[in-house]
Amino acid sequence: QVQLVESGGGLVQPGGSLRLSCAASGRTFSSYTMAWFRQAPGKEREFVAGISRGGGTTDSADSVKGRFTISRDNAKNTVYLQMNSLKPEDTAVYYCAADQSTVLRRISTFYDYWGPGTQVTVSS
Repeated sequence: QVQLVESGGGLVQPGGSLRLSCAASGRTFSSYTMAWFRQAPGKEREFVAGISRGGGTTDSADSVKGRFTISRDNAKNTVYLQMNSLKPEDTAVYYCAADQSTVLRRISTFYDYWGPGTQVTVSS
């Protein structure tokens, strides 16, 4: 089992940047495919970005391509989401998730473990 805790959320102006972190504890972090999802009020949870176990493969939603970057440091048991050029529509609760599969997938139901989430608000 793995426990996940996100940090780094907050209020930022449009065009600004934030870096989210997700610290993992428990079983070997490097054995999990990791991803970030987000959920805005009144909307379904959506995939933002994912990264393979070793970090060699990444995937991101079209809505964040070129603006958000996912990375991981297996020595620190942490996955990051660098968010640049933020827009009001990026406002949501952001969740970190872990999947025991080797396949990088976009569907939330495949992910076994979730953090409690961190709020990101983009507003002037």
